[in-house]
Amino acid sequence: MPVRARKTLLLDLDGTLVDPAPGILGSMRHALARLGADAPEDADLSWMIGPPIRASVARLLGETVDPEEAVALYRERYAEWGLRQATPYPGMLQTLAARKADGTRLILCTSKAAVFARQVVDHFGFAPLLSAVYGAELDGRRENKAELIAHILEAEGLDPAQACMVGDREHDVIGAARHGIPTVGVLWGFGDRAELEAAGAAVVIARPEELALPA
Repeated sequence: MPVRARKTLLLDLDGTLVDPAPGILGSMRHALARLGADAPEDADLSWMIGPPIRASVARLLGETVDPEEAVALYRERYAEWGLRQATPYPGMLQTLAARKADGTRLILCTSKAAVFARQVVDHFGFAPLLSAVYGAELDGRRENKAELIAHILEAEGLDPAQACMVGDREHDVIGAARHGIPTVGVLWGFGDRAELEAAGAAVVIARPEELALPA
């Protein structure tokens, strides 16, 4: 069975279903300004989209500020404004609707805090297509993609041999591989082909429509 034809898809959110850049980067710039830190241009922060938020903040700020304070300020702005600034990738809703109609089980699997992930999929119309939504806890538990997938496999009683991860960053690929699950890497997000292939993606696709099964 081709990897993308497996009957359970674990779907990343940011960089896979939606382009979250304006909201995430704007919220981070807001947090930096509140902390009195330099706020680089958006392009300088685009690497922060995808990895767990605490790891990104630690990499950006080092020991210059309390990372928990930075995360709290970021989330405050993201909750009130940022999460609604995302944009679904063209064709993604239609492709997932087709997969759901074919009997594929669609499960959200994101390092974003679950409380925010649910609001995003509700706001942009993905929620009716998903059988479950999983994300990190606000205290940082299950930010690691491998730990999150382990939780999903247990909670949903999934067979890894029937599952496939779909994501745009190496963290998706590596986390899924820990459980023997292949990944379809996507090129419309924030990782490039070199990153995805180096991490071990089973296949890399350029358009959401390539996730659809042949007629």
